[in-house]
Amino acid sequence: MRTRFAVSLLAATALVSCTGGGALRPFYSDGCTLFPDGKVGDRRLWCECCFAHDIAYWRGGTEAERKESDQALRTCVFEKTRDPRLAAMMYEAVRLGGSPVFLNWYRWGYGWPYGRGYEPLTDREQVEARERLAEYRLKNPKGYCGRE
Repeated sequence: MRTRFAVSLLAATALVSCTGGGALRPFYSDGCTLFPDGKVGDRRLWCECCFAHDIAYWRGGTEAERKESDQALRTCVFEKTRDPRLAAMMYEAVRLGGSPVFLNWYRWGYGWPYGRGYEPLTDREQVEARERLAEYRLKNPKGYCGRE
């Protein structure tokens, strides 16, 4: 009987994680994932652009929200650097590598268990995301880019 219960519990857990159910994990950022946060002489030049992008990717949402977030990253990087090639390269990289179908730590909706995809946040989930982000900001008042 115990074995049957354990198997049922494991199956239910696997089902929830595959369908995207579950709680939002605490927010974290690594700045410009797999890319420098700036250049020699200003190592954090476009870090804030990536930090804002991480917030959107952690939170997740619709496919249109992802595209908007990626476009905002491109615009921000261009405004910080005036380098259209750099901004375009970063945009193309996140468009190619940030899909929610990838099993990576930087995918769209990475705050949620794998499998959520392009699901809009419910009102309750939006509140949860705001609360988790507020918790992060309390613990990290300078954010990722302001730390040394």
